[in-house]
Amino acid sequence: MKELTYFNGEFVEPGAKVISIDDRGYLFGDSVYEVVRVVKGRCFALSYHQDRLYRSMREMDIPVKMTPDDLTELHEILIEQSEIKEGYIYLQISRGVAPRHHAYDRSKLEPQMLMSIRTLDLDEVNKTTNLIPNILAQTKAEKKFAYTAILFRDGICTEGATSNVFAVKDGILYTHPADNHILKGITRQMILTRVAPSLGITIIEKEFDRNFVDDADELFFTDTIGGVIPITKLDRNPVSGGKPGAITLRLREALEKLMEEGLP
Repeated sequence: MKELTYFNGEFVEPGAKVISIDDRGYLFGDSVYEVVRVVKGRCFALSYHQDRLYRSMREMDIPVKMTPDDLTELHEILIEQSEIKEGYIYLQISRGVAPRHHAYDRSKLEPQMLMSIRTLDLDEVNKTTNLIPNILAQTKAEKKFAYTAILFRDGICTEGATSNVFAVKDGILYTHPADNHILKGITRQMILTRVAPSLGITIIEKEFDRNFVDDADELFFTDTIGGVIPITKLDRNPVSGGKPGAITLRLREALEKLMEEGLP
């Protein structure tokens, strides 16, 4: 079992210096990325990640050079050659390499693709690589020995620094609507469209403020790596008695079952 890195059609040593200093992804954050969970040697919900990837590329005017079938096969090759059964695959595609200039000429740029597969560390805690606000929030949280941060915009709870946020109140599941203020996470989508409905849990997508967060019976994050992540403390105050809530645990168990069964 070994970690692998793939760059523009060939495997390279992990950590190899292969990215040009003129890569627009490096200079401007002009790139898109996806992170896919590997469960039992299979990609989970890869088609959902691919749909978002290709949509992001279209909206950012980055040419698509690989078909979904070929990209799926490449994910499978990474899993087979690495022999990693439980992990994740990171994929990043930048607009290309050119001398630094804000405007770009699509005809003179060739997208650059980087992929890597790594084993899963459960302590790790329109998608682009321009994540400076999230990075600063996550760093601030870790300096305070917190797992991560909840972000608020004009007093409204939007998302986590690296995740989506859910609240449970009186047995009802709440989360911020899927608009331009949040990342439309794939795990969030799984909870809303598959997991919660299968458990008969009522879902409401609405904006809510800090008071609602403080009064919630349960809180949790969702992301690709961690799945459903219970929040047991908020600003050092206990949530749900300082332990994962009952509905949170039901959702986590159902998501893990879905991942075990597999989803294309």
